[in-house]
Amino acid sequence: MTAEATAAPSVDADRSAPGSATLLVVLLPVFMVSLDFFIVNVAVPSITKDLHAGSAAIQFLVAGYGLAYAVMLITGGRLGDIVGRRRMYVIGLVLFTAASLLCGVAPNSGSLIVGRILQGLAAALMSPQALAFVNLLFTGAARAKAFAFYGLAIGLGGVLGQLVGGILIQADIAGLGWRSCFLINLPFGIVALVALPRLVGESKAPGRSRLDLVGSLLLAMGLTAVVLPLVEGRQQHWPLWSWVLLGAAAPLLALFAVYQHLMQKRGGSPLITLALFRERSFTVGILTELIYFSSSASFFLILAIYLQQGCGLDALEAGLLALPIGLGFLISSIYASKLAAKLGRQVLAIGAAVQIVGLIALHLLVSHVGVDGPLAELAPALFVYGVGSGLVMAPLVSVVLSRVSPQHAGAGSGALSTALQVGNSLGVAVIGIIFYGKLDHASPTAGPGVFGTAFNSALVWLTLFSGAVVILVQFLPGSRAEQST
Repeated sequence: MTAEATAAPSVDADRSAPGSATLLVVLLPVFMVSLDFFIVNVAVPSITKDLHAGSAAIQFLVAGYGLAYAVMLITGGRLGDIVGRRRMYVIGLVLFTAASLLCGVAPNSGSLIVGRILQGLAAALMSPQALAFVNLLFTGAARAKAFAFYGLAIGLGGVLGQLVGGILIQADIAGLGWRSCFLINLPFGIVALVALPRLVGESKAPGRSRLDLVGSLLLAMGLTAVVLPLVEGRQQHWPLWSWVLLGAAAPLLALFAVYQHLMQKRGGSPLITLALFRERSFTVGILTELIYFSSSASFFLILAIYLQQGCGLDALEAGLLALPIGLGFLISSIYASKLAAKLGRQVLAIGAAVQIVGLIALHLLVSHVGVDGPLAELAPALFVYGVGSGLVMAPLVSVVLSRVSPQHAGAGSGALSTALQVGNSLGVAVIGIIFYGKLDHASPTAGPGVFGTAFNSALVWLTLFSGAVVILVQFLPGSRAEQST
């Protein structure tokens, strides 16, 4: 932590090893945010039926969360730097828990969409603080392990989203149905709110600074121009407004960068210090993360569609079949930090290469099994894919933030999380075009087998994405210390 930070006694006693309880309470909301991002996909059919929601409402139910999350992340990180990271974490956690309650009791689709947008905004306040806490509270090998558990929290939230959602909907606890997918956040949020102030001290960036409101607005406009067309354009057959927004995205983001440079030159407090991008580990790492999550998020989406719509599985059955991914991810994540200490940046390349093996095997197995065969045969390939995911995700955060100073921990964490969300949207858009393109051009008499064809076509592109990660890793700094600190 910085010299100006006020640490809680339990943290200050041993800065390099605050303890597992501290790490758990910091990462619990991270798991909640990741779980909530994926769990809604399972709940959509029930929500559509119960609330009589139209297609536009359902699309924005998913898009609103991701859009609000992406456009506010860097601002959320900067707010933590200015007013206190623990304070912003608590505010975000309170808002996220309250928004989850709003979603759980929503009487109609409109109020549910409002709740989802509030969830996204609250998540944007929490996520950068979690990364900043890990970066500030831990050092050396302890930090590498903490980053590995951060990646594990995100990965398990995504992998378990389908399974947990399927179990909750099928169990229909107290007749709540899909509502329990949101209400499950309440006990987690309350536990974290009680424990966080006792285990984590306050910290903020040194000196007096203000929030860059103009920069926040420009960044929000620029990211909205990127993300909104990506998440909504394909469903609406790429209308003119989507192309106008995409065309405006680059000038808006360029204007944001120029404004940040001028503000820093005048001695102001820019939203993000552009000097961060002069560090090769940060710049290449951000790009690597963008490409990696473009592949990861879209893979889970098309896998769920293939299994449920193509193979006729219900949400619970599809979630159970995805468990090998979680198992492989868990095993490799545990050992990823040790491998990173020995192999440095190449552990990321090895992980991406293992993913390629899993994707190729899955491609061959899907061609063999089809939609009527024994789907359990897919489990080994899914396990291999999960192993590769853990080897990439767990050390990746440490690589990107390894050289970021404590002063810019929040802004750097916000940029990292923003790249993750933009990568999610980019991947879903690109792979969605390929996947749904095959379905749209299929003959009406093609039958369910067309889902296997579409899935395999998308897997080819996902394999190329993983190959790009292998190449990008070679441009990261090769020093072992840079990868493990």
